[in-house]
Amino acid sequence: MVLDETLAGNLKVRKYESRLLMGQDAARMVREKIKSLLLDKEVVNMIFASAPSQSEFLDALAKDPEIDWSRVVGFHMDEYIGLDAAASQNFASFLRRNLFDLVPIKKVYFIKGDADNIEEECDRYAQLLIDHPTDIVCMGIGENTHIAFNDPHVADFNDPKLVKIVDLDEKSRQQQVNDGCFPAFGDVPTHAITLTIPALTNGDCLFCMVPGKNKSRAIFQTLNEEISALYPSTILRQHPNSILFIDEDSASELTLPSV
Repeated sequence: MVLDETLAGNLKVRKYESRLLMGQDAARMVREKIKSLLLDKEVVNMIFASAPSQSEFLDALAKDPEIDWSRVVGFHMDEYIGLDAAASQNFASFLRRNLFDLVPIKKVYFIKGDADNIEEECDRYAQLLIDHPTDIVCMGIGENTHIAFNDPHVADFNDPKLVKIVDLDEKSRQQQVNDGCFPAFGDVPTHAITLTIPALTNGDCLFCMVPGKNKSRAIFQTLNEEISALYPSTILRQHPNSILFIDEDSASELTLPSV
């Protein structure tokens, strides 16, 4: 099923023929990690990304009969500020539709992008992450190499915060239009709440699913640029337990040696 497999620093890279096969195998590996962790833990704490790039993975995960969702606690990694809580573009809404409403999950903690006091909401969510140490992060990479909404101009590998307010750069906002989430650039919110890079890399296991031709440059940069906040996703190469899943489209600018 895997076409190529290699290492970039500590980061394991697995390439698949299609995004469907990529998503299905990523879900299989996440399921096995959940099962393994539950041998020693009462619950598994997981953070999920919200993007069309995650659709095949989330679909396979939701349909997997071997996952004991009653022992899983869910979080998400970012949320727009100012959208109505019921808006379909909200990341909480995306995850409800594609996962949380489809499985008997124990508990989900949502970021409230419509909170009256956004700074207090950041502090509330940060405390939840402290109270529920992250076991698994299921994530993607943006076209500008952002992880969560840590765009290059706000990314900080040593961020003192776990959750913060950010303004979104133009490339990040345009990606939301490219993905079909908003009809026009002007409709995309300008600010969001995001888990910071330390909040993500604090996770014991990182599974990163990145299909699609529009991500090929970001994948090349992730694996080849100097590890720097100018390319936030390059930090994945330093994490001791991280896997990058790509398809032939997102790998189209790479030459991956088989191992």
